[in-house]
Amino acid sequence: MTWYQQGIADERSGHTTEVFTVFQVSSLVEMLLDDSRIQDIWIRGEVTNLKLHGSGHYYFSLGEKSDTHSAVLPCVMWRGDVQRLKCDVRDGMKVVVFGSIGHYAPQGRYQLYVRDIQPAGRGEKHLMIERWKEELSREGCFDPARKRSLPPYPSRVGVVTSETGAVLQDIRNIISRRFPLELVVSPTAVQGEGVHHEIARALCRIQDEVDVIILARGGGSFEDLFPFNYPEVVRAVSLCPVPVVSAIGHEVDVTLADFAADVRAPTPSAAAELVVPDRILVLDSLAESQRTLGNRLLNRLDRAGKDLSQVRERLSPHRMGQRVTAKREDVSVLSDRIGKSISSRLTLERERLSAMAEILCARNPLHLIRKGYCILEKEGRVIRSTDEITEGEHLSVRLMGGRFDANVERVYHDPEI
Repeated sequence: MTWYQQGIADERSGHTTEVFTVFQVSSLVEMLLDDSRIQDIWIRGEVTNLKLHGSGHYYFSLGEKSDTHSAVLPCVMWRGDVQRLKCDVRDGMKVVVFGSIGHYAPQGRYQLYVRDIQPAGRGEKHLMIERWKEELSREGCFDPARKRSLPPYPSRVGVVTSETGAVLQDIRNIISRRFPLELVVSPTAVQGEGVHHEIARALCRIQDEVDVIILARGGGSFEDLFPFNYPEVVRAVSLCPVPVVSAIGHEVDVTLADFAADVRAPTPSAAAELVVPDRILVLDSLAESQRTLGNRLLNRLDRAGKDLSQVRERLSPHRMGQRVTAKREDVSVLSDRIGKSISSRLTLERERLSAMAEILCARNPLHLIRKGYCILEKEGRVIRSTDEITEGEHLSVRLMGGRFDANVERVYHDPEI
């Protein structure tokens, strides 16, 4: 047994003091630093003494200084993690870094092994999104089983967006061209402090008045689109009783509201094309169905006529002789019954086809416009009564060939109309 294993006798106390090797102390420090509280953590600080090594590694310190305290944490980021960075790191930059505390035995110091770096403001927001995403996922807001199909022929489409932006006008133009119907706009601000509350209220405001809702916003930065990540907006989307189409930013932009929506569109214009069919294609399909149904009826009538002829031939007195003379009357009755049955079925099918055509025609506002009528709108909503307008208001009038704007000078009420 060596002297350092036995210990050193303290002449003053008479006790034996244990002596460690450098490796033993280093191992003990490493064991103490293997604490889950300092593993896989986010730390906020300021980058100082940044150096890019020839190997591609980053060496720097993460500092914090105030009137009451100051601290510096040595950091290293390996080349593979550096290459995945999406921001430029520089001295003096406020950042949020992700990594684990470890012990570097050759130099006898602890340091932070960094795996990701985010600018302080954006990095913290990314952390908030990840936390919200886990919470809302547990609530079932993103469950694919609760997503619904869009109605094939909606009567009223709701739009939640800014009433002053180009997004609303794009949606109006596309729906007016493809399948004119009533558009219900629930205006809201889409950018700014606390705007997520207003967006959620705008969704709830029209959810019982329409068949489908478009939640839209034009392109913008990560910060511009951030309100659509708030739990209030996500819950309003997931709890909406009608399908919601999200069209927020550009195709590369993704928010938590997109995960909760029933359908995600790459752009607001694409959303407008998703919620309504193309009336030209619908009319073509209806005409094709009409032709198909007519051909089927004619084929049935032709087959029934041939069957009737065969029955008459088999029951003909010429072929059956004198024994069936008394049944001529029965043959005539049978023939009349078959003819009436075919005629009745043909009439029924024609009535059904006519009813289908009338329904489609009645739901197309252009039918009335072509007759000389016009459609009066206020803020994207169809006006049905003089009670809904007041003097001085700005209205839009749709008629054959386009639309024009008008100001109300005076309102006349007629109780007989």
